[in-house]
Amino acid sequence: MTIEPDTKDWTWVIEKPCNACGFDPARVRHEDIAARIAASVDGWAERLARPDVRSRPDDHTWSPLEYACHVRDVHGVMTERLDAMLRTQPVCFADWDQDAAAVEADYAAQNPDDVVEQLTAAATGFAELYRLVGDADWGREGLRGNGSIFTVETLAYYAVHDLEHHRVDVGLPARS
Repeated sequence: MTIEPDTKDWTWVIEKPCNACGFDPARVRHEDIAARIAASVDGWAERLARPDVRSRPDDHTWSPLEYACHVRDVHGVMTERLDAMLRTQPVCFADWDQDAAAVEADYAAQNPDDVVEQLTAAATGFAELYRLVGDADWGREGLRGNGSIFTVETLAYYAVHDLEHHRVDVGLPARS
């Protein structure tokens, strides 16, 4: 069954706390970002080993496997965006339709063991790139297709929120 696409603009999380998962951008320090990205994979292997990994809790919510695939792909997309921001100014991001990506890659049919490996590798790469961000780089900008402007700093807030929020969606604690 197809899930109705999420059309909400989640960029508000770069300025305000998320009551659903507890993420608060005001409490995120630059020196903690890479570690939080790396830690976002904690618990996913155990969650994806459960027999209900492909079960959707309702008609409007992805299964844990689908969320894991999405989170893996978020790491990849955000790594590409951060890399572009660090290399080029100004930079415009290619649009990414997360719902189309889920259908095209058939998230529900993927092998959970493969997804765990891919998720871990993607998180490691994204975290390592944030470890390389220098003091003068945090204000570098990127423009999303819908006109939203991100800095290296606000991209981190946006990404870390997404990674931690989806942990809650599958029953894991927001932060490990």
